[in-house]
Amino acid sequence: MITLKDARQIIAAAEAKANEIGQPMNIAVADAGGNLVSHVRMDGAWLGSIDISINKAFTARAFDLPTAELAKNSQPGQQFFGIHASNHGRIMIFAGGVPLKRGGSVIGAIGVSGGNGSQDQAVADAGAAAFET
Repeated sequence: MITLKDARQIIAAAEAKANEIGQPMNIAVADAGGNLVSHVRMDGAWLGSIDISINKAFTARAFDLPTAELAKNSQPGQQFFGIHASNHGRIMIFAGGVPLKRGGSVIGAIGVSGGNGSQDQAVADAGAAAFET
């Protein structure tokens, strides 16, 4: 289970990485059911990225894989083409969503939005790493 204490730890690590790279972010943490546990919008982060970060966390948990990986398989001609239209449009098919694991099982996810894909991924990875250690 992802507790609020866990979510705050994950968000703190993600915020530290966002500050390190100089990019304000929206950071969301979801539980095992894909439900929002906590969200933070750093000062100066895009308003449009609030929903995206929450939906990246949902997507990473819904499919138990990083959204960047889902993106590769959702391009025209690939096996998941069109998946972004499922789940009432909540599926995000670009970098920044990462499942959170404990004991080898996915029990939640982090979603990050506000920079380019590599920035979002780096911040999400930092948050996930803080949880899994």
